[in-house]
Order: sequence, then structure tokens, then C-alpha cells
Amino acid sequence: MSIKTAEFTSPKHPDKICDFIADSILDAYLEDDKESRVAIEVMGGHKLITINGEVTSYAKVDIEKVVSSIVGKNYKIISNIVAQSLEIGRGVDKGGAGDQGIMKGYATNETPEFLPKEYVLARDLCKKIYEVYPYDGKTQVTMDGLPAQAGDKVKTVVASFQNTKNEELLKLVKGFIEAEEYLINPAGEWTSGGFDADTGLSGRKLVIDNYGPEVPIGGGSFSGKDYTKVDRSGAYMARRIAVELLQKRGAREVYTKLAYAIGKSEPVMAVAVVDGVEESIIGYDLSPRGIREYLKLDKVKFADTSTWGHYGRGFEWN
Repeated sequence: MSIKTAEFTSPKHPDKICDFIADSILDAYLEDDKESRVAIEVMGGHKLITINGEVTSYAKVDIEKVVSSIVGKNYKIISNIVAQSLEIGRGVDKGGAGDQGIMKGYATNETPEFLPKEYVLARDLCKKIYEVYPYDGKTQVTMDGLPAQAGDKVKTVVASFQNTKNEELLKLVKGFIEAEEYLINPAGEWTSGGFDADTGLSGRKLVIDNYGPEVPIGGGSFSGKDYTKVDRSGAYMARRIAVELLQKRGAREVYTKLAYAIGKSEPVMAVAVVDGVEESIIGYDLSPRGIREYLKLDKVKFADTSTWGHYGRGFEWN
């Protein structure tokens, strides 16, 4: 028996709004300068948006205009952006990674998306509710992993969504997923959500951005970072390799692990674990520039990645 739980958040959750803002700013720089180096952090809530970070780019971006187009005109916007450190820049100039770090990839044959089943159910349920109620909200699915021949059983479904009525939301959830127990707005119906009710921060929903809590992640956030930040590009490459190995080997489960040193183009670790057997990753250009080319990262609109998770959605790394 294996009890597994995963959660998901709607695009109107404060943390995900901040991710969307960060990636929208990144996109704005990359639109006019594909070589822009961007590392943006965003905090928002209660009529205040704060943007802090480092950017080196020939592009000139109206930060306030980008942010206001997302949150509206009634927010105070504080922007504090400086150039990338020269010490970091000299390592990136020669094709090296913009920082050290560990990146994890994963793929499983449990679902067509090559993602854990509990994660896919939580995400798909959140999307289903959001289509009807496009507000702040969360879902959570707990599964009882029975032996394979007996199938899986959903034990508990939690759905908390702004501006919903319990009876209507319960009917919608039951129409999508069968479970032993449903907890619908367990703290009561609510109308105050998003930045009006809570503060958000970019890069805070890392587990949701990845594979759910059953799968280890490297720890680096994605949104607001260009390809030289291997927290993002390396994680995407690790996922792509995991999917390719899963398909080529007919495997059940693949974990991949990359690690980089700042200023160095090649990883100091590149291994895969295919159905429990570890092997070296070979045959790939794992430099930041090689990853950008292989995954076509210069053609990505990164704001599109910041909602509904970064994997299993048809991007080049999936």
C-alpha cells in the first residue's frame, strides 16, 4: 500500500500570479534581445508589487507597463533592477552556467503525460474547476496505490475555490473524479482571494511546478530566469532526457540528475536511474548553449510555462 497526495493551484493564486509576472518581464526582455540575462524575483499583494533582480540586456522594457497589464492600474509598483554581477557575467560570457546547482528530471509510464497519477489528477481537476470559476483556488488529491492489477483508488479530494458555492462545486468535482471523501471549501465558502487576501512570491510553488511531492527536485526556481540559469534550463533538459529514456527503454520510471558549477559549461554530474539501475547520461550536449539549442528555448514564451506546471504540456522538453 502506498498513500500519495498531490496538490495544485490555479493561475490566480498569488504565488502563480508572481510567477506569471516574472516570466512576462523575462519575455519582454527576450523579445528585443535574445541574449538578455535575466534573474527577476517578484513579490505581490495588497495593492503593492515589488520587482527585484538582475538584468543585463540591450532591450529597454517598461516594467510598470508590463506589470499593470497583468494586475491592473491600482497597484503601486516598486522596481529595483540592476545589472548582472561582472564576476558572474565573465563565467557566462564563455558559455558557462550562471550558477551552481542540482537539477532533477523524472518520467513515469503511469500517465500519458509521463507524470505521477496523483499529480495529473490534481492538476486536471484544478483546470476543470478553473474553466468554470476563473479565480484563486487549490485542489488536492490523495490516492491509495493498490497493487497494479487492482488499480488505484482515490481516497480524498480537496477543492477550495474563491467565489464558489459548496453544492455547485461538489457537483462539478464529483462529475470529474470519483473518491471516497470530498472536502469542498473545508474552511467555508470564500470571496476574498488572490492579492486581496494573501501575499505571493515567485518561485514558491516549486513542487507544483515540477512533479508533485513524491518526486525529489533540485530546489531551484524557474520563473524569471533566462536559459543561462541552469536551475531552469538544466531542469528542463533533465526532464527531456528522462522522457526519452523512458520511451526508448520501455521503462516504468526514470530519474535523471544533473549538477553544474558556476562558470563551467559541462555538468559535474549527469546520471540517470532507469527502473532502479544507475547509468551515465551520454550523447547530449549539456552545456547551457547546447540545451538552449536542443530545447529551442529561444522560441519559448516563458509566461506560458508559469501556469499549470512546466511538464507534460507539449513543450519541447516533454
